[in-house]
Amino acid sequence: MMPGSDTAAIETRALRAQLGGVEVLHGIDLRVRRGRWTSVVGPNGAGKSTLLKAVAHLTPHAGAVHLLGADMASMGARERARTLSWLGQNESSGDDLTVWDVAMLGRLPHQAWLAAPSAADYAAVEQALRATQAWEWRERALGQLSGGERQRVLLARALAVGADVMLMDEPLANLDPPHQAHWLAIVRALVEQGKTVVSVLHEVTMALHADDIAIMEQGRLRHHGASGDHATHAALMAVFEHCIRIQPLGDQWVALPRA
Repeated sequence: MMPGSDTAAIETRALRAQLGGVEVLHGIDLRVRRGRWTSVVGPNGAGKSTLLKAVAHLTPHAGAVHLLGADMASMGARERARTLSWLGQNESSGDDLTVWDVAMLGRLPHQAWLAAPSAADYAAVEQALRATQAWEWRERALGQLSGGERQRVLLARALAVGADVMLMDEPLANLDPPHQAHWLAIVRALVEQGKTVVSVLHEVTMALHADDIAIMEQGRLRHHGASGDHATHAALMAVFEHCIRIQPLGDQWVALPRA
């Protein structure tokens, strides 16, 4: 399958979800093309994180979710975990585990019950830790790391899965600007390999680096289009009540406060 093809990596139909008995997703129809990076943006409380959790089957929902053409409701848990990897907000993991062991958790979907890691598992974990610049800490306990360092290890765990589709909810949390730039390079490399990435981002300028942007507001999908389209920019400014403006800076679009 060629990267950027029109084949859907993720497709939702009439997707609904509730939190505390209140509906927060109101019939989302979303089609994410394979081999592209899609950022999900919108105001606080728009339903962005709930959308990703519903797609990942991490929260109860109604409606259909298809992953690479297959109905996720009919997929086994192991198959789903091999095909789709997840990086969530404020994820907990055993602070006593070493960085290496945390990253190795990403390989569990590929291992038989109680089986020792294979050579492929070791290679995948090393590659993931090196990619996130966490290799030097591999023998340290997770609890000894800063918030930004911990986030990079959790990203390594998600990368180690080797899934075709990656969902990331606020992946830039606790990352300083150099490591945000490094995260961007990792995502671009994944897309070049034909992977599909969907990220929830608060940083609109960073979201504008994506291939496509899905704009949420009050639990509804308000717009979904290419990040460089003027219609996408107009929808972004509208959902943020025209407090920002989108303008070019070199070959990239940036979001600035409206003067």
